[in-house]
Amino acid sequence: MKEFWNERYAEAAYAYGQEANDFLKAQEIGAALKVLCLAEGEGRNGVYLAKLGNEVTCVDYAEAGLEKTKTLAKQNGVEVTCVCADLGQMNLQAETWDLIVGIFAHFPKSVKEHIWPQVYAALKPGGQLIMEVYDQEQLSFGTGGPQHPDLLYSVDELQLLLSTNFQHIQIEKVYREVHEGAYHNGASATLQVLAVK
Repeated sequence: MKEFWNERYAEAAYAYGQEANDFLKAQEIGAALKVLCLAEGEGRNGVYLAKLGNEVTCVDYAEAGLEKTKTLAKQNGVEVTCVCADLGQMNLQAETWDLIVGIFAHFPKSVKEHIWPQVYAALKPGGQLIMEVYDQEQLSFGTGGPQHPDLLYSVDELQLLLSTNFQHIQIEKVYREVHEGAYHNGASATLQVLAVK
């Protein structure tokens, strides 16, 4: 899979565009926050958050994606920290982040079960998780996202993966138009998550 993503991100165009995800942009996000973007790819969300005045760390295991993240950040006059790591092996430091972001972060089951249960502990008290992923129903839409059901999500699966200790957690299935680059384009079934520690 790493080779697949490096090849995709080696293309001249930004695979999912240079604009941040609509759901992320719709949230009221402050400044001076310590932000972690998981599976950030080419950096569109991380750069957006840095432009708001936040300290942003972008994690991905595709070096080609992180190189484009650095380029995009430079073009926008901001700095982001890039970490090349496999989320299936990464351990998140406790009570470190004000905001953790996962936008279309799709993984095999073993990686899901490793990384998502760590989010609650990794957030500072009052910290927030913002997440949008494709629902398993997305397979029937054919407008983007993984083509294997195990890489997609369901409401029940997210409820199991994310801690029930959050002060507030909302997991909502949404049918909406997604237009993000060449690979996410059209009517879609997504799951949107907002959680506060």
